[in-house]
Amino acid sequence: MPGIRETRRLPFSCDEMFDLVADVARYAEFLPWVVATRVRSNSETEMVADMLVGFKSLREKFTSRVVKERPRRIEVIYVDGPLKDLDNVWEFEPLPDGGCEVHFCVDFAFKNMVFQALAGQYFDRAFRKMVAAFEARAEQLYGKRSSSAQSVA
Repeated sequence: MPGIRETRRLPFSCDEMFDLVADVARYAEFLPWVVATRVRSNSETEMVADMLVGFKSLREKFTSRVVKERPRRIEVIYVDGPLKDLDNVWEFEPLPDGGCEVHFCVDFAFKNMVFQALAGQYFDRAFRKMVAAFEARAEQLYGKRSSSAQSVA
């Protein structure tokens, strides 16, 4: 199953990043390839949401359950759609300067082997574009901060 793990140090607080990631209803406003979202249910600890993603003429909808442990962790659990599996976890660790370290991992597998092969070729580039979109959204919502984002090895 293709997957990526990334850790980024950001000048935004755990609460700010948690709020940004948990705001699934607004993903279509800033995330590439997200065409639309629909939140079916939402509470402090759990959400069920549909997401329509697309690239050119391809469109696919999937449903996920999002488990929220404010402000430290968000786990996305795949429910239904074109994938065989999807595991996605965000963890937010506070830093002494008021920023946070964001640990993100995603693993997925398509039911369709053609999609799986295509995804494997483009996944890393698409992932980087999505990470950049979240960082740009944080700057838009919370303002540019003096500390710049950096990857952590």
